[in-house]
Amino acid sequence: MHLPGILETRKIPAAPAMATLDLLMRFVQTVESETYASFEAVARERIDKRDADDWPVLAAALALDCPIWTEDTDFFGCGVATWTTDRVELYLAKAAERKLFGDN
Repeated sequence: MHLPGILETRKIPAAPAMATLDLLMRFVQTVESETYASFEAVARERIDKRDADDWPVLAAALALDCPIWTEDTDFFGCGVATWTTDRVELYLAKAAERKLFGDN
């Protein structure tokens, strides 16, 4: 797993970050390979020259017709919308604001 190294590089304490991810897993569902297997060829075609190991993430996004939340620039320009963490944070803050004030 790459995450502990990434956290260390960003000077984020690993234990609390991993505990937060454990809590998040209560709300996140794993996508089984059967869901995205039929998108492997197109995903590989789009991502192979950048990072061939990333094809399952792209294939899942294609299968589920959803964006990818990533800081990995290998996904930029792959034909699927990408959201960086700062954009997700902005979106969630605005959504919370709308809910708080009853705006739709």
